[in-house]
Amino acid sequence: MSEKIVRIITWGIVVILGVVCASTPVMASNDAFCKNLPPNSEAWVAMGCGGQQGKEIKGVIVKILNAIIGISGIIAAVFLIVGGVSFMTSAGDAGKITKAKQTIMYALIGLVICALAFAIVNFAIGVVNKR
Repeated sequence: MSEKIVRIITWGIVVILGVVCASTPVMASNDAFCKNLPPNSEAWVAMGCGGQQGKEIKGVIVKILNAIIGISGIIAAVFLIVGGVSFMTSAGDAGKITKAKQTIMYALIGLVICALAFAIVNFAIGVVNKR
């Protein structure tokens, strides 16, 4: 198999395992998060704080999506660091510098997409909860 296919499969497995590992504790308990939200606010209800509302499907979906977005943001930040290290250790090699710049650019694009996705998901759930 080509190196590209192996890399895609490896990252796919890492992402799937990360989502499973991260979503379990997020769904299990969100007491710390609920304490930081104003009671009965839209975000408080959407995150399933306060008794029976924790069993609503919207709250579970928001938790899973936020966990996936958080993991994606962490991965993008790691790639940003990897790109920076690659850039600093390129020793003037034009090919390595170009590859490092592309890695940094794609990591920054990934971080922006993660931030926008987080904002869109939480805005949309706020709109849905108003109805």
